[in-house]
Amino acid sequence: MSAVSTPHVTPTPARRDAEATKAAILKAARHLLARHAHADITLKAVADRAGVSPPLILKYFGNKDTLFARVMSFETDADALLAAPLDGLGPHMVRHVLLSQSEQGADPLLRIVFAPLHGEQGDILRANFRSQVTDRLTARLTGPDAGLRAELAVATLLGLGVMYGIARGTEVRATAIDTLVDRYAPAVQAHLSP
Repeated sequence: MSAVSTPHVTPTPARRDAEATKAAILKAARHLLARHAHADITLKAVADRAGVSPPLILKYFGNKDTLFARVMSFETDADALLAAPLDGLGPHMVRHVLLSQSEQGADPLLRIVFAPLHGEQGDILRANFRSQVTDRLTARLTGPDAGLRAELAVATLLGLGVMYGIARGTEVRATAIDTLVDRYAPAVQAHLSP
């Protein structure tokens, strides 16, 4: 009796595909929230922009409120942005912003620039940004004016993100990331140092 042989099939990397799909959904929702009021955004609009079906959004996020709670959170982004010792944090932050822009087309901080100027969602986004980014950075700094220095360091990063990602400065985008880090990181690090 011969055994039935089945062809070897390499399993698809479902986890990576799921993560890529979730990232696309979040990116689409961020894009729409920057341009429309939360109440005016439908799951169908998010799904269309992300290239997925609305039920897939429900599968990954549960409902619209849960999705937008994630969109308005900076927690994961701040974890990556602040993941370096204080004496090398400036270069790390600059590199992180530039790599996020060049490799993923998204800046971990830049969505605060598009925060709705009015309404509850704008208030939530700003409050999250303060508590999850600038307050966390402030807590790591020593010396006088830590809060001011944290806000100035973040403002410096936002300026770079705007020039690289929104204004698409031709010289900045044509320059190697290592060169940009070497030139720009000292300005950020200066705010981090007492």
